[in-house]
Amino acid sequence: MKKRLIMNTALLTGASLLMRCIGMVFQAWLAGRIGAAGIGLYQLVMSVELLASTFAISGIRFAATRLVAEEIGLGRGSGVGGAMSRCAAYSLVFGFAACGILYIFAESIGFLWIGDARTVLSLRTLSFGLPFIALSSVLSGYFTACGRIWKPSLVHLLEQLICVGLVVFFLSRAPEGDIERSCAAVARGVTASDMLSLCMMLAFYLGDRRRYAQRGGGSVRLTSRMFGVALPLAVSAYARSALSTLEHLLVPRGFRKSGLSADAALAGYGVIQGMAMPIIGFPSCVLGAVAELTVPTLTEAQMRRDGAGIRRITGKLLRLCGVFSLACALILWRFGGALGEAVYGSEEAGRYIRLLAPLVPVIYTDMVVDGCLKGLGQQVWSMGINILDAGLGVLLVWQLLPVGALPAYIGIIYFNECLNFTLSLLRLRRAVRMCSEA
Repeated sequence: MKKRLIMNTALLTGASLLMRCIGMVFQAWLAGRIGAAGIGLYQLVMSVELLASTFAISGIRFAATRLVAEEIGLGRGSGVGGAMSRCAAYSLVFGFAACGILYIFAESIGFLWIGDARTVLSLRTLSFGLPFIALSSVLSGYFTACGRIWKPSLVHLLEQLICVGLVVFFLSRAPEGDIERSCAAVARGVTASDMLSLCMMLAFYLGDRRRYAQRGGGSVRLTSRMFGVALPLAVSAYARSALSTLEHLLVPRGFRKSGLSADAALAGYGVIQGMAMPIIGFPSCVLGAVAELTVPTLTEAQMRRDGAGIRRITGKLLRLCGVFSLACALILWRFGGALGEAVYGSEEAGRYIRLLAPLVPVIYTDMVVDGCLKGLGQQVWSMGINILDAGLGVLLVWQLLPVGALPAYIGIIYFNECLNFTLSLLRLRRAVRMCSEA
């Protein structure tokens, strides 16, 4: 188990690093091709697509992982097929519902929510990928439960490479300077890659499925168990994603109310969210893999009532995270200006990288703390803190951005990240103490 944990951590970290490198290069090229205002508009479109994807998935990825793992663990290999068929049906219902809603209401969302008619075509294009995203999440959950994460990792890497190639192809046929058609070209590339990703994932699954074709007896209550896991996760994810999307949609509006023009507001938002934040988050993929794979380790220790082991694991993780994140923060602060120039050719992006660099230890450590909370069965608390964070973000953006513009937005990012980290860390300390006393 320990060997597999180390191998999976190394695999996830390597795949994530490679994909982030590809994404960074692509984002830099895209910023040069469509400009800061285009990046800002695209980020707004993707924030809506994220909300639609949350509805399309509706907690089914984790539900598929849980059900398949339970069936395999109980030796009921034949129950895997029943679990997967139910999860697939669930994902298709929600996926097609999300597709229909986004396509039908794209005009209303573009005009009334985002406040920019140029987003309508991109939203309608992205809607066609939602059923494919939903079903792919079920297959990804299956491979996670089986311990063969190299298959979805390979698919996601190929998907990203295909997406880059398709976006370059479609953008070459879009008129330069036309932000609406440029964003729509990117959306076409993203949607097509989502479709191809499902085809690859399905091919892997059909080859892998034979492992459990004739093993064990049938299972019971699969449908109710699936709903029992997926629906509570879905509701909490809806709340957080809706608040987060609303916050992102309010940012350019707040900038415009502060006196900036429409394109200047999009450019300011694009530089922070589309340029600076990807650089800030780039090294965190190392900790992201650790946080994800820590969950079953802590859960196992909790089941054994090993309070000392839980304290040891969480303490070591937090110390390692602190050292790593401080080193990353210093590097980003020292070389932020050079990175902005080198990656994006933007002095402004470099300035925001340096401004946000001191926040790196908070962001990175919070990621690990969230993983520890999930491992100790505190995911409801974790989600509640995230919903509170998103709700406060909406309120602060609505009230402060028309007055303070870009400096106020940086202040809001600092406040929200620090609040989330403080509440999560306090909850983790309490959870560890309860495990030790049990």
